[in-house]
Amino acid sequence: MAKKRNNSSEGDNCSFCGSPRYEAKMTFSGLDGDTNICDKCVNRGYHVLNEAEINNKKSKKPKKIKIAELLKPKEIKDFLDQYVIGQDSAKKYMSVAVYNHYKRLMHSEESDNKIEIDKSNIIMVGETGTGKTLLARTIAKLLHVPFTIVDATVLTQAGYVGEDVEGILSRLLQVANYDVALAERGIIFIDEIDKIARKGDNPSITKDVSGEGVQQALLKILEGTVVNVAPEGGRKHPDQKFVQVNTSNILFICGGAFDGVQKKITQRMNTHAVGYGQLNKQRVDTENIMQYILPQDLKSFGLIPELIGRLPVLTYLEPLNKDALRSILTEPKNAIIKQYHRLFELDNIDLNFKEEVLDYIVDKAMEYKLGARGLRSICESIMIDIMFELPSKDSVKSFDVTIEYAKEKIEKAKLSQLAK
Repeated sequence: MAKKRNNSSEGDNCSFCGSPRYEAKMTFSGLDGDTNICDKCVNRGYHVLNEAEINNKKSKKPKKIKIAELLKPKEIKDFLDQYVIGQDSAKKYMSVAVYNHYKRLMHSEESDNKIEIDKSNIIMVGETGTGKTLLARTIAKLLHVPFTIVDATVLTQAGYVGEDVEGILSRLLQVANYDVALAERGIIFIDEIDKIARKGDNPSITKDVSGEGVQQALLKILEGTVVNVAPEGGRKHPDQKFVQVNTSNILFICGGAFDGVQKKITQRMNTHAVGYGQLNKQRVDTENIMQYILPQDLKSFGLIPELIGRLPVLTYLEPLNKDALRSILTEPKNAIIKQYHRLFELDNIDLNFKEEVLDYIVDKAMEYKLGARGLRSICESIMIDIMFELPSKDSVKSFDVTIEYAKEKIEKAKLSQLAK
C-alpha cells in the first residue's frame, strides 16, 4: 500500500525536495495549484535567510559619530535631573562616562590615531532604593547606542544550571536587532553585581559557581575579547552556529547595594578606636559612610582584585533623606503621584492628595528603610481599594486622599512586615 502512495503524481510532492504530501506536516500550494512547498523546506529557508541577514548586518559599518552631535556631560546630567532626584555625584560620573564612551568610539574610527583610549567601566554602590537601576533606565532613553540591563543573580559559571556570562551579550545583540557592528559599541548595565561576591576566603569542597566563578568568567568580557555568542540566546551546544562579538568597545556599568560593606569601611577607617583615633571619628559622617568607599572595601566584601581592576571608576549613591523622598513623590517627570493622577484622569476622575498624606507616606518609607521603592509599596497599599472601586462608579468625578483614609489603609495592609 505504501509503495502505491509513493507513486503519487508529482503535483502532490514538494516542488523543492520532492517529498510526498503525506510525509509533510503541512504543505503550501502556489496559485497555479501545481507548485507545492513542505514545512521542512519553509523552515530551512527561514534559517538560511536569518543567517544571511545576520552576516549582512555584520558587514555593515555603523554610522560614524560626530562630536557636534554629542550631548555634553552637563546636558546629559540635566536630562537625568528631570527623572532622578539628588545623586549629583553618581550623575556626574555617569554623564562623563557615557560622553567619553562616545568620544572613544569616534576616536577608534579615525585611521591616523596614535593613542589608544582605554574604556572606563563603572561600578556604582548604594543602598537599595537609592536609584541605581533608575539611573541606568533613564540614561537608556537618551543614548544613540544599544543599551541593555542584565541581572547578575541569574549568572553561573559555564556548564552549570543558570545563564552563562555570554548570555549578557545575547541580550545586547537582541536590542541591536542582531546588528553585530552596532552591538559592539553598546552599553551593558549589570545589576546586583554584589550578589556574585565570593562566599568566603576559606577553601571549600564545592565550587562557588555563582560567585567567584562568575567573576572569573566576566574578566575577559569586561576587558575586551572576542566571544562566541548564540544569536538566539539559550545554552551552547556543539552543532550551534555562533556570532562573534568583540567586547573591546562595549562599556560596562555595574551596580549593587553591597549590604554590609559599611562595616568594612568603618573597620578600615578605625572609627571605633579609642585615644587619638577618636579625632578621626569626629571628621567622619557616620550617616553617609558609603561616601568613603574605596576599592579595597569591595575586595573585603568579596569581589576579586582582577574584577575590581577592570571597573576603574567607583562611585556611590547617597542614602535618601526625608526631603529627597518627598521630592521623588511629586517632582520628577514620571513621579509616582503624577502617575496616579494620570491613571484616574483616564477614568475622568480628579484625584487629590492632601499635603499631610504625602508627608505621612515619606515618614513610613523612612521607617521601613526601603528607599524610593518603599514609596511605591506604601502608595499601592493606600490606593488599591479606590483603584478597584471608583472606575465602576460613574457618579464619582473626584476623590480626595485624606490623612485619615491613608492611615486606615496602611494599618489594614500591615506594611510594617516589610520592615522585617
